[in-house]
Amino acid sequence: MPFQTPLALIALLSVIPLIIIYMLRPKPAVLSIPSLMFVLKLDRERKRVYASLTKVVRDPLFLIQLLMLILLSIGAAGYYYTSEEPLSGEHTVLVLDTSASMHVDSRFEDAVKIADSYVSKKNSIILASNTPQLALEGGSASAAGEIFNKVKPGAGTADLSAAISTGMRLLSKEGGRIIVISDFTNWAGDDPVSSKNLAESYGLEVNFVKVGKPAENIGIINGWIEATDGKYGYTGVVKNYRSESKTVEISTGRGTSGNASKSFTLDVPAGGTNQFTLANLGPGVTTISLNVDDDLDVDNRAYISIPDTSGQRILYVTDNGKLPSKTALSLLPNIDLEIRKSVPSSLNNYTLVVLAQKQTPIANSSVESIETYVRNGGNAVFIASEALAPDNTEVDLVKLLPVKPIGIEEAKNGLEVEETLKSSITQDMKFEEISVHKYMNATERTGSTTLVATETGIPMLSYWQAGKGTIFYMGLDDELGDGAWNNFHNLPEYPVFWIKLVEWLGGIGDISEYNLETGTLTSLSKTQEIRTPTKTMTANSLLYDEVGIYEVSGKRIAVNLYDDRESNTTVDASELISRSVEKDEPRLVRSDTYTAKNDITNYLIGILFLLMLLEILIVRGRGEL
Repeated sequence: MPFQTPLALIALLSVIPLIIIYMLRPKPAVLSIPSLMFVLKLDRERKRVYASLTKVVRDPLFLIQLLMLILLSIGAAGYYYTSEEPLSGEHTVLVLDTSASMHVDSRFEDAVKIADSYVSKKNSIILASNTPQLALEGGSASAAGEIFNKVKPGAGTADLSAAISTGMRLLSKEGGRIIVISDFTNWAGDDPVSSKNLAESYGLEVNFVKVGKPAENIGIINGWIEATDGKYGYTGVVKNYRSESKTVEISTGRGTSGNASKSFTLDVPAGGTNQFTLANLGPGVTTISLNVDDDLDVDNRAYISIPDTSGQRILYVTDNGKLPSKTALSLLPNIDLEIRKSVPSSLNNYTLVVLAQKQTPIANSSVESIETYVRNGGNAVFIASEALAPDNTEVDLVKLLPVKPIGIEEAKNGLEVEETLKSSITQDMKFEEISVHKYMNATERTGSTTLVATETGIPMLSYWQAGKGTIFYMGLDDELGDGAWNNFHNLPEYPVFWIKLVEWLGGIGDISEYNLETGTLTSLSKTQEIRTPTKTMTANSLLYDEVGIYEVSGKRIAVNLYDDRESNTTVDASELISRSVEKDEPRLVRSDTYTAKNDITNYLIGILFLLMLLEILIVRGRGEL
């Protein structure tokens, strides 16, 4: 007899204590009646040995409890029986394309109806998007119907090949069939026909079922955000998939900060593209809508999310009123910039302190205020200058910096700089255009991080943590005139650098973190509540598969389709379907049946439950309950 855990049969020894308990039970009192004494004496000797055992065996409670112990022991040992089951498609894996193009007309509704017609005794459902999602594994027909009633298409691209591979793993032991239902207009990953041939070479039955027909469409296929002079602008690309040119009306719902909504038209040639721009975007969410009548709605909308930097109050301390860094900071939108010639006694009301003294050294009392401010969670930026030279700097300030100043030196032929660590702060810097002629010779301190250094290894952009705050060192001085240390402040990327630095120190992050494309998969630091465009959920990772606004960790994230191939609804998938029916690769010969293990534990539990009820009825009938 096959058992999964044969050692559990040791539990059968429990019947021995049961027998002993029944044999030792108190016997009823026997009264001697003179007229019967002779008869009793004749039988007493013959039945004395067997009396107790016979009484035990005749007790129905003993028989019931004995059977329960035996069944419990067999259940613990995991008894099972084997049978040969047919490989006849009893397990059906249904792959449903949930990509953006399935929104066209009634493609997805038709796909669900077709999938329902293939439902069998045992079913698994895989939703094909950028990452396959197993919605049902080995469920019944009714369970499959419940999934069909809930599922909706997303706005990503279907990786049909990965979905077929997932189906192969599900059917690797018992076999079955895979039904792929899609419009087959576009896909991510490998060619789905190659994956179909691979699955068929292992004896699996794979069928491609096509839904939908070519349709007309005009959509937003791309868009990007750029920062110019401290202000954000957006460029969008509209493509016309029709055979005739079209004038498209575009409506925009602008963000906060007084930006009004507006509408305009854009001429888009047949089969071609045209661009439009939106300037001076305010913080918040800007919506863009194409007012067109076409067959795909998901690419008629785009969203832009600009983080709200309002509430940031920056203190700028300098003894020179004409500095590019001050100008760049003054151009930042929604920033309260305060300019002083010295450090005030209290810095608690500021989110960032920039120290740009050129000649006047920072007093020791001010250094104490700055250190207290940073250790309590504030942020400070020190710009290299003569005021930070070791001869002019207090010892306490030297200890506060992430670099150790040695002295000011000159490079007659100029020094190049290079990125030593990738960061969102330096993402747009063109290092090959920066030339350093004068610099603070310094060494990196243990525990600090250097983002940019000269070709000789002198730190130019470094930072470290001090308590709860951050101290940032900028070795690229911004002094103007003949005494200029470098040319960085003359480059168009200079204001962008300050935008990114302020956002990074303020915990806002790069603008790209607020604007994503569908299909992006991210891991979160912890399990948390997430608001998607259509529902609220709790997770520790997130696949952005809808167009709209997500709310994650206090951020409003705009997600857009931006996929030329997914928006192309004119594609006819006949060529792929033709290739899918070709038998290019031989199949492996497999038997028509497989050996299945059938567990009887559930049946044993049912029998035990009935025996317990019977025991209760017997005890109650005896009046012992």
